[in-house]
Amino acid sequence: QVHLVESGGGLVQPGGSLRLSCAVSGSIFSILSMGWYRQAPGKERELVASITSSGRTNYADSVKGRFAISRDNAKNTVYLQMNSLKPEDTTVYYCNVHAQRYDLNLYNYWGQGTRVTVSS
Repeated sequence: QVHLVESGGGLVQPGGSLRLSCAVSGSIFSILSMGWYRQAPGKERELVASITSSGRTNYADSVKGRFAISRDNAKNTVYLQMNSLKPEDTTVYYCNVHAQRYDLNLYNYWGQGTRVTVSS
């Protein structure tokens, strides 16, 4: 089995910072891309940021210049550094991993979600 464990969410004031982490464990041959999504009530889940195995990153326009995604391949962990947080960033954030298992098939995994609340 494969497990994704997220941490780092919480309550922060506008303009503040948070760092999300997502650690992947289990029977995985290789991790291809890793990313963070968020979903507000009544809305579709949207990509926040992603990073490939080679380190190429992609960001939603709404977070460019404020958020930074990184990964530690040795620890199978992806991070999302969120700076200059705004109230509209408030929602649940989900870790996403595209991985290849030892059967050589590709799989898509989601974390359980971590809530970020930006409020004064």
